[in-house]
Amino acid sequence: MVEETVAKGRRKTAVASIRLRSGKGNIDINGRELEKYFNSEIQRKKVFAPFENLGGNSRYDMIIRVKGGGVEAQAEAIRLGLSRALVSNDENLRHDFKERGFLTRDPRKKERKKYGLAGARKRFQFSKR
Repeated sequence: MVEETVAKGRRKTAVASIRLRSGKGNIDINGRELEKYFNSEIQRKKVFAPFENLGGNSRYDMIIRVKGGGVEAQAEAIRLGLSRALVSNDENLRHDFKERGFLTRDPRKKERKKYGLAGARKRFQFSKR
């Protein structure tokens, strides 16, 4: 039986489920490779920011399932899930991750549209005459 750590990360409507196993650094995001899923280098750096202090992700194999939201929200959800999984493996990382904001869940969501308005806060055009 392979020992693995499971964690979840969320951002807006994106939900990421991360399975972290000891291995050679293979990354599987929804059945695709990292470079094919995240085209932008900035998004790839955002996802693997927690591994900067650890000297890379070559010690772990990752199986990541993510759905909902946009690409940026998915990248941040994966970062939060990875941080949580790494902290559950090694509790000494908690202080450093907390300091950098990797363990903080961003609570902002899209505000609902209200009746009588054009959007969440936008009003219809006012005409005096």
